[in-house]
Amino acid sequence: MRVLSSLLGRPKTLLLASALAGALTLTGCGGSDDEAEGQAQDGGPVSVSVGVIPILDVAPIYLGIEQGFFEKQGLELKMETAQGGAAIVPGVVSGQYQFGFSNTTSLLIAASQNLPLKVVTNGVNSTGEKGKDFGGIVVPQDSPIQTAADLVGKRVAVNTLKNINTTTTNKVVRDAGGDPSQIAYTELPFPEIPAAVAGGDVDAGQVVEPFLTIAKQQGMREIASNFAQTDPNLNVGLYFTSQQYAGENAEVVQKFTSAMQESLKYANDNPEEARKVLSTYTEIEPAVQEAVTLPSWPEQIDTASVELLSQLALQDELLDAEPDLTKLLP
Repeated sequence: MRVLSSLLGRPKTLLLASALAGALTLTGCGGSDDEAEGQAQDGGPVSVSVGVIPILDVAPIYLGIEQGFFEKQGLELKMETAQGGAAIVPGVVSGQYQFGFSNTTSLLIAASQNLPLKVVTNGVNSTGEKGKDFGGIVVPQDSPIQTAADLVGKRVAVNTLKNINTTTTNKVVRDAGGDPSQIAYTELPFPEIPAAVAGGDVDAGQVVEPFLTIAKQQGMREIASNFAQTDPNLNVGLYFTSQQYAGENAEVVQKFTSAMQESLKYANDNPEEARKVLSTYTEIEPAVQEAVTLPSWPEQIDTASVELLSQLALQDELLDAEPDLTKLLP
């Protein structure tokens, strides 16, 4: 089945995750005058680069471009795709991107390492409905695993170790009465997880759309909705900039935030248009595109769920101390 040549792969811009360690040593964190980013030339639109992952989560920003919300604010967006937040975070810190999208836990980890980030607007949230969310844990149809507690002692595939998908899986396992420290996590790219589950290489897999729909279409069962069951309003992803860029380009940041919030509202109010725009930046098969469960895109950040993710990251020892959310969040 051709799903996409790479929903997550073959990035236009790919920075190594190790760049995180050196990002703070880079000069001109907010970008240089030579880049002319954040500065309108000859009265024209302000051109800004946005680092994104080509997944369902970012459909609103593409809709916003189509609907002219950013143009109305005098912004011209240059979309740059990357493999994940590990590439986007240092890109934003160094000024390669003026804005970026990443999952919330990655931003919490970066903030705990004193990377100078500033969230500017909401990104994506859980639908809050078990069995009807855009992320979940799947097992083979004939698997003895029936609940999250049954994952104890099993091999579970996730796309990234020690991140949002492990902390939320651990949370639902604890809530079901299990000990998540006994789970053997295996790191695999999302596109490979359904095949690994079907082939018995792992006992279960945590996937997001469209791979959740693909797994179900292949006959797998969803035994837990790790986002929705962690918090019905779980803030899974956010848009952010660097603290320096925010300080030096407050008007541009405000315009981006306003256009992004309008885009989020439009996507929530027009789900079929959000579904349709997926074909412009992913290569999801039409049958899968029609079947995927879309996430929720509220305009406002659910601060309580961000605090919960921070506590879970601390509990699972992803953080040494909880970051100062007043510095990270708007």
